[in-house]
Amino acid sequence: MAAFLLGAVLLIVQPQIVPSRPAINSNAETSSQSVQRELLKKTSQKNDFKENIHSNGSCQQLPQTIIIGVRKGGTRALLEMLSLHPDIAAAESEVHFFDWEDHYRNGLQWYINQMPFSYPHQITVEKTPAYFTSPKVPERVYNMNQSMRLLLILRDPSERVLSDYTQVFYNHMQKHKPYPSIEQFLIKDGELNVDYKAINRSLYYIHMHNWLKYFPLDHIHIVDGDKLIKDPFPEIEKVERFLKLSPQINASNFYFNKTKGFYCLRDSGRERCLHESKGRAHPQVDIRLLEKLHEYFHEPNKKFFELVGRTFDWH
Repeated sequence: MAAFLLGAVLLIVQPQIVPSRPAINSNAETSSQSVQRELLKKTSQKNDFKENIHSNGSCQQLPQTIIIGVRKGGTRALLEMLSLHPDIAAAESEVHFFDWEDHYRNGLQWYINQMPFSYPHQITVEKTPAYFTSPKVPERVYNMNQSMRLLLILRDPSERVLSDYTQVFYNHMQKHKPYPSIEQFLIKDGELNVDYKAINRSLYYIHMHNWLKYFPLDHIHIVDGDKLIKDPFPEIEKVERFLKLSPQINASNFYFNKTKGFYCLRDSGRERCLHESKGRAHPQVDIRLLEKLHEYFHEPNKKFFELVGRTFDWH
């Protein structure tokens, strides 16, 4: 009898092990509030989480959707456009909870505190583009919520590299700091510098493969960033369907601003455009260097298309 009781105790206290390739039950449907409660119980050491409830009935809660990337793919535009929907509550800034150790150590209560107040019928969304390329993030998100709906916006890998460089270049210029030309980053010993971080971020196949270890493909919606720039409404319609939102955003919410050269938003009579830092002109790059970039990305792009079962109009 004593041996039986001892075995039962050991079985109860045995820690749960997360498999490297978890089995996902994509049919599991859990209410938002119960999911919040269970996640807090699992990750709390003291079980002292506080529910931040507003007098109007709204509260801060864990996101049900995360825009995981990609950097310079159009994540800000996607979030602003998605925020046109009344059932979306979006975090204003990039949270960097899962990829920055200092933030992750603060725990889920800190994460919840970064979220906007939302009503029970709303979906809370946060976006941090660095999540997609961070190897440790997929498992961390999975451990928080296996049913998470993920949004990934991608654009032509070569164009994304140029945008990546452009952002860092202007950041240095604003601080009156010199910054090398893009050729100095792209070329090393006469060959393409494949160690350049901006190039690595455009190897979508590698990073997507890491996410698919934890989430099934039907939990990750890929937004075509190039099409979102040229004609945003059809892409946003697809996002609405993926998130099971009622169709509230329509073509009249978008208008082309000839001065800026891209689409801006119209909401309840108010018009607004993205920050002036968006849509900056890329540096002039020698055509032969661009061809090297296109050639380098050809095979990784092909693998990515096979992985996700769709193609994109990339070089």
